[in-house]
Amino acid sequence: MILQIKYCSNCGQSVSRRTPDGDTHERWVCDTCGLIHYQNPIPVVGCVPERDGKILLCKRAIEPRYGCWTVPAGFLELGESSVAGAGRETVEEACAEVEIGHLFAVVDVIDAGQIHLFYTAKLVSDFSPGEESLDVRLFEEDEIPWDEIAFHSGRYALRKYFEDRGRNNGVHVHELRRAKT
Repeated sequence: MILQIKYCSNCGQSVSRRTPDGDTHERWVCDTCGLIHYQNPIPVVGCVPERDGKILLCKRAIEPRYGCWTVPAGFLELGESSVAGAGRETVEEACAEVEIGHLFAVVDVIDAGQIHLFYTAKLVSDFSPGEESLDVRLFEEDEIPWDEIAFHSGRYALRKYFEDRGRNNGVHVHELRRAKT
């Protein structure tokens, strides 16, 4: 996903798309001062909170995918570790505290310019809907509303979580691209 940039953030002059000397990719480059404007994937972090074999899911109160279920996840903030971000998102979406475990799933969402990182987590507090959630609930594996899961990456993370059954079987990596028509 390439976002169009019209003006340089350094000097305000126009930019154009070209491959800078010594580079391998086209970039937005300032026509006046030469500043290269890099665009890199945006990290999304989340976790699969578990207590007594049940998984905490949040029903989205925001777009995209309003009304669908998801694991607690969202954009990583500057100055924050991925582990801290996964914990923060759980507090924001489910008013819940978790102990973050190990990284177990990575999903490259290429067309959205994102990379999603999912951690195991132990739910260690009560929970309630946060500002971004209509509802939060604990689900047994056979109760999960699979057809109502908001995002493919979250569905992938849940499936890998249940395949691993809490064991550290390494990191599962998945790549998502839109089908070419």
